[in-house]
Amino acid sequence: MNEFFAELGSLLTKAARDRGVEMASPILDEGTASELLDLARVAAQVRERRFAPLSCYLAGTAVERLRSGRGELTSEEEAAYLKAVRQSLESLSAPE
Repeated sequence: MNEFFAELGSLLTKAARDRGVEMASPILDEGTASELLDLARVAAQVRERRFAPLSCYLAGTAVERLRSGRGELTSEEEAAYLKAVRQSLESLSAPE
């Protein structure tokens, strides 16, 4: 996506290697990044601002568990999953 996230991916991969695990560098595509940013925005609005980064962490963990249960996911499927969750969260805070 951009240089910062490529560098962060390399740092995460190196830290895993230092702990005895070889893994591919994580990649953040634009669609998933956009949905994560929207999820962070909604989490900050419906609860507390400080919940935004933790919501994204939780979402990333959930995507990996979905992938484990279902097999490989496309970036479009990841983004659609995150969008559905974000929309559900938004509807919880919608005025009645």
